[in-house]
Amino acid sequence: MNPFLNADGDILIYLQDHVRNSVCDPFFKLITHLGDAGIFWIILTVALLCFKQTRKAGLCSMIALLGSVVLNNVILKPLIARPRPFWFGNSPDSKGIVANVEGLKCIVKEAKDYSFPSGHTAASFASAVALYPSLQKKYSVPLFILAALIAFSRLYIGIHYPTDVLVGLIDGIFLGIMGALLGNYIYKKFEEKKAVPED
Repeated sequence: MNPFLNADGDILIYLQDHVRNSVCDPFFKLITHLGDAGIFWIILTVALLCFKQTRKAGLCSMIALLGSVVLNNVILKPLIARPRPFWFGNSPDSKGIVANVEGLKCIVKEAKDYSFPSGHTAASFASAVALYPSLQKKYSVPLFILAALIAFSRLYIGIHYPTDVLVGLIDGIFLGIMGALLGNYIYKKFEEKKAVPED
């Protein structure tokens, strides 16, 4: 393994040996599960779509989340096929005897899909960024804090490499910006069409 990948794994071992503890474990397990299948962000998006005053924000988040699923889960994960850090060999079914990060223990149910990039991180930041222009600061700031906690939780529990989370963060921000721009454009066009009187 090259020095770069060694450093990626060393960070996870450091977190496991020096940061994990019995007080924080339940908290980060809960936080990470909020991002499972994007559930928190999907529920929030649906709730925003239900009300006229927040519908534009919900539309922006929906577009960003759909983009995240397509880019990360449909395209990048199977294309790059990076093993999870706790897997033995190259996959959960591998008969290999050497773990990708030796000594690492994942403290939640082990994921069966590939590792790169972190879908939890990407979806969280895609939604938070997409919602930012449409929500008051008192609402958007807690969403960014939650997105950051979800991203860190993926390292804390040992289910992703740091570079998985970093790339998830970057593409989540990009998709959030695109979602906000496209959502605002579509919503504006829809409102303009509604305002035009029919002949």
